[in-house]
Amino acid sequence: MKSFTPFNRRGLLGLAACLTALVLTGCGPSNDSSSSSAGGESKPSAKALTVGFAQVGAEGAWRTAETESIKAEAAKRGVNLKFSDAQSKQENEIKAIRSFIAQGVDAIILAPIVETGWEPVLKEAKQAKIPVVLVDRGIKVDDDSLYATLIASDFVAEGKMAADWLIKKTDGKATIIELQGTPGAAPAIDRKKGFEEGIKDHPDMKIVASQSGDFRRSGGKQVMEALLKVHPEVTAVYSHNDDMALGAIQALEEAGKKPGTDVIVVSVDGVQDAFKALVAGNMNCTVECNPLLGPMAFDAVEKAVKGETLPKKTIVHDRVFDVSNAAAELPNRKY
Repeated sequence: MKSFTPFNRRGLLGLAACLTALVLTGCGPSNDSSSSSAGGESKPSAKALTVGFAQVGAEGAWRTAETESIKAEAAKRGVNLKFSDAQSKQENEIKAIRSFIAQGVDAIILAPIVETGWEPVLKEAKQAKIPVVLVDRGIKVDDDSLYATLIASDFVAEGKMAADWLIKKTDGKATIIELQGTPGAAPAIDRKKGFEEGIKDHPDMKIVASQSGDFRRSGGKQVMEALLKVHPEVTAVYSHNDDMALGAIQALEEAGKKPGTDVIVVSVDGVQDAFKALVAGNMNCTVECNPLLGPMAFDAVEKAVKGETLPKKTIVHDRVFDVSNAAAELPNRKY
């Protein structure tokens, strides 16, 4: 019998080792798309989105509810959210957007504080191929391809709904103080426009004073205190948001007037505190403006990053509430 040479013995040993490896490990490239990290955990097969959110600030309950809705939805979807509170300053929002661009985010969600002044920074986002989704407020730009879509309520319609309700309540006769929102902000501009359109055919519906309270409760109180001294004959207040209306209610009470009775109070937003005021009889009507935009915003983001075409505006449905239906709705308010 022929004996094995050292080379043959080494060859057999190598072949045996390979066969053993084949049995134990499959001895070849794996078809598994995931790979193991040093800690032994599998890496995700799809890259999580990173999204920047530039928010106006936290001037009231409505704005806080919107922020929480977007944060909660980001967490639910596993999105890495980079959040910036602009403290009601447009320059801070612009800085935040530029920071998001520098960080290479996949998309940006923007709640613009005012309508104008956005073209330069949004052009930078477009050049970086980062889609921008607007929430709750629109902007004015020459090129509407600078943003993917706007998700918001119809502010003009909200103003008109407030006007229609007040006309019916007062039989078309009222001396009105208007509390405006932040100058230059889309809801302030459009809610004023809608209300004025609503009362234009009713000559006895007169706005005797109109001033900004900057969408803040403290602002509404201060403005109402000042205007009451000039117009003690006021019979109705139309406020561009609930927080200013609640401040106005405080001013009316301190001036010895009974809000809800001596002076009709109509507002927009539909926050919990407004419903409590409706139930207490201190407020008469609030037109809903839903801030829970997180799910819709991230639906839009996911489509935009894939290059899908979105409608330029998605209208959020709003309702009117007064003393007749506020108590039943209050337990359902999520903001």
